[in-house]
Amino acid sequence: MQVTETKSEGLKREIEVVIPAADLAARLQERLVQAKDQVRLKGFRPGKVPMAHLKKMYGRSMMAEIVNDIVNQTPRSVIAERNERSAMQPEIAMTEDEAEAEKVLSGETDFKFTVSYETLPAFEVKETSGIKIERPIVEIEDGEVDEQVTRIAESTRSFEPKDGAAESGDRVTIDFVGKIDGEAFDGGSATDSNLVLGSNSFIPGFEDQLIGASAGDERTVTVSFPDDYGAPHLAGKEAVFDVTVKAVAKPNELTIDDELAKQLGLESVDRLRTVVREQIESQYGQATRQKVKRQLLDALDKDYDFTLPEKLVETEFQNIWTQVTRELEQAGKSFEDEDTTEEKARAEYRRLAERRVRLGLVLSEIGEKNSVTITDEEMQRALFEQVRRYPGQEQQIYDYFRQNPDALAGLRAPIYEDKVVDFILGQADVTDKVVTKEELMAEDEADAETLAASAA
Repeated sequence: MQVTETKSEGLKREIEVVIPAADLAARLQERLVQAKDQVRLKGFRPGKVPMAHLKKMYGRSMMAEIVNDIVNQTPRSVIAERNERSAMQPEIAMTEDEAEAEKVLSGETDFKFTVSYETLPAFEVKETSGIKIERPIVEIEDGEVDEQVTRIAESTRSFEPKDGAAESGDRVTIDFVGKIDGEAFDGGSATDSNLVLGSNSFIPGFEDQLIGASAGDERTVTVSFPDDYGAPHLAGKEAVFDVTVKAVAKPNELTIDDELAKQLGLESVDRLRTVVREQIESQYGQATRQKVKRQLLDALDKDYDFTLPEKLVETEFQNIWTQVTRELEQAGKSFEDEDTTEEKARAEYRRLAERRVRLGLVLSEIGEKNSVTITDEEMQRALFEQVRRYPGQEQQIYDYFRQNPDALAGLRAPIYEDKVVDFILGQADVTDKVVTKEELMAEDEADAETLAASAA
């Protein structure tokens, strides 16, 4: 095998590989010898098929398999021998001339092909112990726990029939049909729907117009969907609902005790409060993690500046751009609605793609140099979490991930990233700062950028 570098520009490489016809013939001969004792042909005893006849029958197909094996295996070994790492799957270019290809398959000429790829950039991993992180912490007060417990109790509150007009806090059972410009719209109708007045469960203004209604009343409710309503075809539009009140019920006394806890599958109200506190802690903990991770990635982003593989950046950009344009389309909005232009948006998301790729490479290198690994148990747990999201399709989902290395790598990447982040945080200078829950839960403009690219 002859290997010649034909291009070396920055991170870009191009390698020409030549497999002499004699080497191809030798490989073919090995396969024919192996097949001789296994092939069964009419008119020949087992193992007695002449090699020339065997080659005539199977030589071309065997040579095609040999060529395919070479194309699949050689680029990886050649790149490894050069002590390089390809940023993405190398591109293989072979002759498109049918006559030339036929000569290769018939063993008449050398097999030539070109391997094109970009290498991963080399850079020095910097010290992480000097990174300063301020970890926002919320101290959970008993009043917040009690408020959440009260909400839970409200959701289980029982009602009893009531004569007379509905008041705020009462539950009405209604049928309704919603129309826009006189035409009923999808999702705007229901029968025997229970609605607690004052719960703000429906479109703003809907519940207020049912206060004072009694069982048997028919009302016309006119409301406008919010401009940011989830369904773009309804956002900002006025709708008229024909409502029939079928029943009115008043709430029974709200009691927070052990009986309530038992209804929820817990042994006592104290245990309920403990569970609620743990849930709040978990919610705040996730938000804290997000803020801390953002600070860490920002610090790493400032510390590193190196040339990035163009195709890796382009792939990441296309992934981001596809998601952005899809979300705009679903919302029925344009870039102008977002106070920008497509050109400016492309430039912004290109920078985001570069950041993600850079941080992905940095985290990958830090993890590798510090022997950060993922256990089989962690992968199995991640796979199980994916499988359980699709009840009834468990086996299909399991088989999909097992048969698709790229999909499995997609599960591995965020686990690895989080473990590397934890490793760095273990070395960084982290101090806690008590903040309000409003400060903690406030979204940063660039929170969506927190995740580093997992492409590395």
